[in-house]
Amino acid sequence: MTDGATPDSAVVLETDRLLLRPWRVAEAVVQRELWTERDPRVPPHRRIDADGHPTVAELEDSIRTNELWSSGLLAVERKASHDVIGYCGLVDTGRGAAGEPELAFELLRRVWSQGYATEASLTVLDWARSSGHERLWATVWDWNTASRRVLAKVGFTETERKEVDPARGTTLFTTRQL
Repeated sequence: MTDGATPDSAVVLETDRLLLRPWRVAEAVVQRELWTERDPRVPPHRRIDADGHPTVAELEDSIRTNELWSSGLLAVERKASHDVIGYCGLVDTGRGAAGEPELAFELLRRVWSQGYATEASLTVLDWARSSGHERLWATVWDWNTASRRVLAKVGFTETERKEVDPARGTTLFTTRQL
């Protein structure tokens, strides 16, 4: 870990079906697909804007310059088909307690309901524990029942903390002791 929260470029995690590893520039198209698939209730700064941003070229630049997207969030690659299907990792967004990074994951819709998010998250949790973290947290929209199920499966519990947005829904805060 470089700053106590995010993986460095050498981190590679492995499960029976998945490799979690740094992003490659050519995979910016996968990142762009994730942006296009997001629910319309997701805040505008996390969706494609009216001018088509971020573009694939902008996402390629973010990978080249090792911005948060490419450094804290590992690409999730299926071993059998060698295709990248999303991301999973730890990020420090400043919303949690010091030294407690946030677990984040997002997968392409075509691979939902196949256990990949749970599998990737469990591996990241093991890695976080072995890296010295004692607790993680995660946020999830109240309407995102699939992600709420994944977080529950991997041991996160909802806290009393919530952020209500009348237009987009309520962000729930969850934690997990390691």
